[in-house]
Parts: sequence; structure tokens; C-alpha cells
Amino acid sequence: MNAALSLKLRVLVVEDQSDIAELILVNLRHNGFDVVAATDGESAQRELDARLPDVILLDWMLPGGQSGLDLVRKWRAAAHTRDVLIIMLTARSEEADKLAGLDGGVDDYITKPFSTKELIARIRTVLRRRVPEQLAEKLQVGRLSLDVEQLRVRYDDEELKLGPTELRMLHCLMKHPERIYSRAQLLDEVWGHRTMIEERTVDVHIKRLRDALKKAGTMIETVRSAGYRLVSMPED
Repeated sequence: MNAALSLKLRVLVVEDQSDIAELILVNLRHNGFDVVAATDGESAQRELDARLPDVILLDWMLPGGQSGLDLVRKWRAAAHTRDVLIIMLTARSEEADKLAGLDGGVDDYITKPFSTKELIARIRTVLRRRVPEQLAEKLQVGRLSLDVEQLRVRYDDEELKLGPTELRMLHCLMKHPERIYSRAQLLDEVWGHRTMIEERTVDVHIKRLRDALKKAGTMIETVRSAGYRLVSMPED
């Protein structure tokens, strides 16, 4: 994985109807998302193998031998993809279909037709669920603060923009400032049971986190042969 990857939230759109796919892609890009598209299960799997997105927008009815629901069950059963956020987009509006989707493992279920404003709001809602669970928690280390409920990171008076993975990593480091976390410990804290993720992935996201924190990025220290820790910056 390239350390210079964009900090934009990445969305994989799996939709075989070109007009609907184009409408979604244009609106998501306009709202600041990094978007990739796939038209069937095979191309969607290639995108997932290349890089996990933050969210998948998945149509139920797809060409080929796998439906959207089949893909959800497959991805939930695999260690590498079981935690990825999935929103089902479908014309199937019966309650039984919605229950089947939710029971199959989707994080949200949106029926067509839908407004792009609603879609973006629902994406942000599922992303909000994925950050640390202590919803009332506010952390402060020196001049750096993290409001978990509002998903806001500030250094002095500047608000900083972080992706979901970087938010979870920062939350982990801020809970125990000065504590040294090994790469394996950060994998467990941030990715949980995603055992297929390599430890070098931690280095990539530490680089992205430092870049997103701007001046406060120097608060994250590399401890040689040990891992990383967050320290307070000295006052000017």
C-alpha cells in the first residue's frame, strides 16, 4: 500500500446500471469522497483485494452468478473483509428482503429510488458508528483534542480532517499518552481480528495520521524496535 494515498474516505460502488452508478459517483466525488466502481461480484472482489474501501454501496441484483446478498455473506465470512461497512442499495423494498439483508450482515439498507442527500447522510451515519464506541468521550493531550461523539479533532483552534482508520488509531494513542504501542498491538486495537493485515500497514496509517495532524504530527514518536507513542508537544 502506498503511503501517499489520499486521506479521502474511499467508497466502492457496486452497481451494474450505468446511469445510477454515474449519478452516485458524481455526487459522492462532489462531496469529497474517493470513489471506485464495479459492475459485478468479480470486479468488486478485485477492487477489495487491491484496497479495502471505507464503505461499499452494493446493489442486490447483479449480473453473473452472485447476488449482492451472496457477496455480503462471502465478505462477512472472510477475515480480510468481515468488518468493511456495507450499505445495500436495491429496488427490493419488502420487509422480508430488508430483514434478509440486515441478517446477512449489511450495515444499512436503502431502497431505490433514493435521494443523493439521503445516501450521503446514511454513509456518514454508518461511518460514525465505526469510530470508537465511547460516544461521550472527549480526550485531550496537550493542545490536541478528540471529541469522539462529534468526530472532531482539533489542534489549538484548527479543526483537522481524519479518515475513520486514522481516527481509531489516534483514539487508541490518546487514551494512553506516553504508552508505547507495538505494531501488533495497534493492529489489534484498530483492526481487531483482521488477521490478514500485515504489520507494515500500521506504518502506512501512522504516516497518514501524521500528515493529517499537520503540526501536531510530531506528537507521534517512533520508538525504534518497539512501535509508536503519543507525547505532548512542549508549549511555544
